[in-house]
Amino acid sequence: MPNLVTINSKIKKFRKIINVSGDKSLSIRWVLFSSLADGVSTAKNLLNSEDVIAALKTINKLGIKYKFKNGYCKIYGKGINGYNYKKNLIINAENSGTLGRVILGLLINSPKKIKLIGDKSLSKRDFKRISEPLSKFGAKFKLNKNKNLPLIILGSRKLKPIKYYEKKGSAQCKTAVIFGAMRTNGTTIIKAKKSRNHTELLCKYLSLPVISRNKKNYDEIRVKKVEKIKPLNYDIPSDISSSAFFIVLTALSKNSQLIIKNVNINKSRIGIIYILKKMGVKIKFTNKKNYKGEKIANIEIKSPNYLKGIDCPKKLNSGAIDEFLVIFLAAAKANGISYFRGLDELNQKESPRLKWGAKILNKIGIKNITTKNSIKIFGNPNLKINKKIIIKNYLKDHRVFMSSVIAALSFGGKWEIHDKDSIKTSFPNFLKIIKTLKNND
Repeated sequence: MPNLVTINSKIKKFRKIINVSGDKSLSIRWVLFSSLADGVSTAKNLLNSEDVIAALKTINKLGIKYKFKNGYCKIYGKGINGYNYKKNLIINAENSGTLGRVILGLLINSPKKIKLIGDKSLSKRDFKRISEPLSKFGAKFKLNKNKNLPLIILGSRKLKPIKYYEKKGSAQCKTAVIFGAMRTNGTTIIKAKKSRNHTELLCKYLSLPVISRNKKNYDEIRVKKVEKIKPLNYDIPSDISSSAFFIVLTALSKNSQLIIKNVNINKSRIGIIYILKKMGVKIKFTNKKNYKGEKIANIEIKSPNYLKGIDCPKKLNSGAIDEFLVIFLAAAKANGISYFRGLDELNQKESPRLKWGAKILNKIGIKNITTKNSIKIFGNPNLKINKKIIIKNYLKDHRVFMSSVIAALSFGGKWEIHDKDSIKTSFPNFLKIIKTLKNND
């Protein structure tokens, strides 16, 4: 079968209730915390994607057993010092930036060299942002071109606490340092630009010696050595980043309504909700509850009569960093100009996403002015596409593929979108859910 999707018509109005897959960030963090726990941890609704499978394979290479079937997973943890560091160990993070960066924090006590590799896309991403703070603990790193994968890490038995200022708003960098600090004597102090805080919430739920204080412009996190982690039984909520595609599809479709059930609405992750509400999309949370530190709710969306342009506050960027490609689509149909600034991190993803956002807008005939960290989008509420559009050669970035599908269904035209297998990294059920929305029975 060809590894592409063709779409030749817009989606008709729909009224549906859907479930999306388990949260990827929480799924990977659950795997890593459970691998360090004393005893058996279980998860329901664990995301069955290539990134999460890569995390399970990684802990298995470190001597931790697991069983995974139909979203139900058991991990047989051997304790905080339970990893078996074999000689000539190679860990393959595949496409996962979260796994590749965060696992390094747990390897800083390895007495043997470990090689970390990844796929073509991950191998181009910046790992110096992780090796620099972790080397201060005492670990040694050798990186390809002083920045990229493959890299080699050699841990130390004489780890010392550090002070670290995380300036990029990267939860991956922050989490790697928290994990590294768990292995050191003394107190590590992290001053972090605000970003998703799943790691801190899990630490709090597990009663670990990790204290996070919410300051106005940053978070201060103090981490002491962890002696023991109790098993973590977790029912993974649905992923807000995966939900974003269907939220925007509803916003761009006429007379449509959608309910997405049991979604993680952690405040550090719902930048897209704040942004779309400012643009006039009708969104509300229902059936709200707290679950082991995380906030979960059903998300109800109604398509608005029109969308308005937005001068997006930079403070919303970190909470929407994975969703900007579809946010740009909403801006394309908005009345007026939308302006997004401070988007440097967007080009540090699986592909240079800011460039790809501009490229898709150009293909659909939307004027935009793009710099290395900003984009100004001149919306056209009457946007209709009658030409053929081909999307390919985008480093198999799953979000470029899914955003292109949403654009095709929303704006019309004849689309040929290559590398549909890219969705296997984060959201294998994406096209199946699209099919249910198109089926109006």
